[in-house]
Amino acid sequence: MEFGIFVQGHVPASQIDDDPDGVEHRRILNDVAVLEAADRSNWKYCWATEHHFLHEYSHLSANEVFLSYIAGRTKNIHVGSGIINITPPVNHPARVAERVALLDHLSDRRFEFGTGRGSSTTEQGGFGITDPDLTRDMFDEALPEIVRMWQTDEYSFEGRFFSMPSRNVLPKPNGASHPPLWVAAGNPGTFEKAARMGLGVLCFAHGTPDKLQPLIELYKKAIEDAEPVGDYVNNNIACVSNMVCLEDGDAAREWATKMGGGRLQSLVFRYLDTFPKPEYIPDWPTVIPEPTIEQVQIAIDNGLAIVGTPEECVEGVQRYADIGADQLILSPSATTLPTDVAVEVTETFGNHVIPSFDTDTVHSTTRYREAFEASL
Repeated sequence: MEFGIFVQGHVPASQIDDDPDGVEHRRILNDVAVLEAADRSNWKYCWATEHHFLHEYSHLSANEVFLSYIAGRTKNIHVGSGIINITPPVNHPARVAERVALLDHLSDRRFEFGTGRGSSTTEQGGFGITDPDLTRDMFDEALPEIVRMWQTDEYSFEGRFFSMPSRNVLPKPNGASHPPLWVAAGNPGTFEKAARMGLGVLCFAHGTPDKLQPLIELYKKAIEDAEPVGDYVNNNIACVSNMVCLEDGDAAREWATKMGGGRLQSLVFRYLDTFPKPEYIPDWPTVIPEPTIEQVQIAIDNGLAIVGTPEECVEGVQRYADIGADQLILSPSATTLPTDVAVEVTETFGNHVIPSFDTDTVHSTTRYREAFEASL
């Protein structure tokens, strides 16, 4: 199993009140510090989101800019878009193809192309999309065309959502193939569709590992018959969870009760309104309260959180290994943890937990890409 860090430019309201002029800048640099720590501590991937207009929840709107900066400050970690919204009203497919290819060069083939169509009507409406259901068709039209732009010097297209006269979209990716392709998924239909298309899955579904197992099994079965939209199959499922790992397990649990998790989860359902909202989520502006120590322990026991000493975190990670997850994505910076604590958590987990599960120095996506190129 491999491991990734998720960042989203989260700017908590409590910190806005304390430092209204400087907090946004400080929080973005907090994400940078965490990713630099991950690079020196065995983590293999970082994933940076793209969101627009979602005050407090995510101020990271131009992830291609952020990731190019991270690529220049790191040596080993792969920098991934989690996701780039490829619906044409938000990002024209030719501009996506150009940016991805340039990132592939600047990162020395360390870029991972995570795709999606957005999950917030606030964002979609801001770019003139009034029917969220249309984004499915937009995605299906755009992704194969982005790949085709990389494969030909004379590209043209007349489509439903975008059109182009004959042009040579430049630059091309770095080498004989393109970066690994991923898609965000949260329901069974998307898992199966991703597998058929040969895409890796960024699993942002909420639930315990045992709830995710049927989705992973569905994907792994369907990908055996994949007809990849890209050059090669990226047989990968990455699952997202919560983590606080410290040498002092009691301190880890204490931080888990005061790092803003309840408010962040409430913001998810305030903004990402194309997700089904569970009954226990209150209507905004009422927020989920922070958990007690007892509730944190229940979350640990149920596999909803990986919290405690490195030894305890190994037990939590094993739940995901047992269900067949290929990557576990964790997000210590998408909290109110102080920067020094978020860095300590990242390094403690990376140095003392990751080696128990990942002993391969080569990224799985690198192996898929190089195997395809060797076959040419």
